[in-house]
Amino acid sequence: MDLDFADEARSILDARFAARERGITGSRKVIRSSANGIRALHRGEWDRASQLIAEAGALLAEITKDLEGHPDILHAGFIADAAKEYAEATLTEALFKDGPLPGFGVLGVDPVPYLHGLGEAVGELRRRMLDLLRAGEVDQAQAILEAMDRIVDLLAEMDYPDGMTNGLRRTTDVSRSLVERSRSDLTATVVQERLRQDLTKRLT
Repeated sequence: MDLDFADEARSILDARFAARERGITGSRKVIRSSANGIRALHRGEWDRASQLIAEAGALLAEITKDLEGHPDILHAGFIADAAKEYAEATLTEALFKDGPLPGFGVLGVDPVPYLHGLGEAVGELRRRMLDLLRAGEVDQAQAILEAMDRIVDLLAEMDYPDGMTNGLRRTTDVSRSLVERSRSDLTATVVQERLRQDLTKRLT
C-alpha cells in the first residue's frame, strides 16, 4: 500500500496548526488590549485608551494578513471574538466622545462581529450613564440613553437567521433589557431631583 501522501499531508497540517497557534495567541492580545482600552475610557484616560485600541486594531490587521492563506482558520471563532472585542472598544470610544461611528469596513472586520461589538457597547454605555447620574450630569446621561436606544433599534432591524449572525438576536435582547433598566434608573433620578427641588423651594 502506497502511503507517500502522508508526508505531504503532515506538512500541510503542520503549517495549518502553526497558523492556528499564531492566530490564537494574536487574538488573545487583541482581546486584552481592547479590554484595557475600555477600562481606560471609563477612567477618563482618553490618550491611553486610544493607544490601546489602536494597538488592538494593528494586531488584528496583522493576524488577518497572516492568515490569508488559511481561510478556515481566519473564519474561526477565536478570530471573530477578537474582532468583536476590537469593534466594541472602538465603538465605545466613539460613543463616549460623541463622535461618528466607524463602519465595519473602516475597522476591517466582518459585519457580524461588528454588530455584536456594537451590542456589547450598550453595556459600557449603561455604566457610563450611571457614572454621569452619580455626578449629577442628567442631560449627558439622557444623551447616552438616547444613543443606547438607537443602537438597539438598529440591531433589531438585522432580522436574519441566528446561524448567519452567530446569535445576534440574543445580543439584541440583552441590549434591550439594559436600555430598559437604564431608562428606569434615569427616570428615578429625574423624579428624585424634581422632588428635591420642590422641597428646597418650599423650605426657602
